[in-house]
Amino acid sequence: MTGLTRSALTGFAADLGGTKTAVARLDKGEVVDRLVAPTDGAADPAAQVAVIRDLLGQLGHVAGAPLGVAVAGRVDAQGRWHAVNHGTLSAIRDFALNEALVRALGAATCLNDAAAAALAEGLFGAGAKSDSFAFVTVSTGVGGGLVLHDRLLSSANGLAGHVGFVTSRFASGPCGSGRFATVESIAGGRGIAAAGAASGRQGVDARAVFEAAGEGQDWAEQIVATSAQAIAALIGDLTAILGLDTVALGGSIGLAPGYIDRVSEALAGEPALFRPAVVHASLGHDAPLIGALASHLEREST
Repeated sequence: MTGLTRSALTGFAADLGGTKTAVARLDKGEVVDRLVAPTDGAADPAAQVAVIRDLLGQLGHVAGAPLGVAVAGRVDAQGRWHAVNHGTLSAIRDFALNEALVRALGAATCLNDAAAAALAEGLFGAGAKSDSFAFVTVSTGVGGGLVLHDRLLSSANGLAGHVGFVTSRFASGPCGSGRFATVESIAGGRGIAAAGAASGRQGVDARAVFEAAGEGQDWAEQIVATSAQAIAALIGDLTAILGLDTVALGGSIGLAPGYIDRVSEALAGEPALFRPAVVHASLGHDAPLIGALASHLEREST
């Protein structure tokens, strides 16, 4: 995508996540108007598209206006939408998302939300000066995207960039992906909550575990440290495969106070060759919106 500048990003974008759906109007790369609504995780895909359409209409979108749509889950090369964790979006199963968006809204491009964020960060944010960049989001789950020489790494099945499904030596339990012992199962919010329950603290969520760790409680400190160690090991593995020079952490956990320091401390145990620069993602909740529109404009230009 060499040559696409942020100032060229004028149009609309949507970001459908497990808890909220955001839509935005962008002008010259900046979000100038935004609406947010709760996501109904049990709604069927047609209803999810209808919510996006109605919200965009409130921002002045007209059929055919440039539009990029980022969604939680896997989006394959045919624009079909598949949930990778049915506990988040329970009704999403092999839905022709791109076709539905075109029928409802005119021209549109869809992709995974973490991939969209990775593209934005890689081109215009924390990875703008990187040749081999990874974005890793650590929140309820663990996701990401890979931007190599200014191009988002993609695959026909839409799985490329789902880095949380890599196995981890720190994990042993099941993952929502159907795999076992993955990074997501130990490092993400669901995994942290499960570790808290396994320690005898029933009903705690990731936020409560982090608060307890901040108070110096050993059980919580160990859980948070293990999460950071799993992410550090993932960074080392990705660097061995892709020769990364920069990794940006995002997500509610990835951006939590002190978390990046824990990851960097754990990564210090790796040989220097496997230690890329680890930085905070810089575009915040705008990243999936910016990346989705950038993906659409790049597709339209080819």
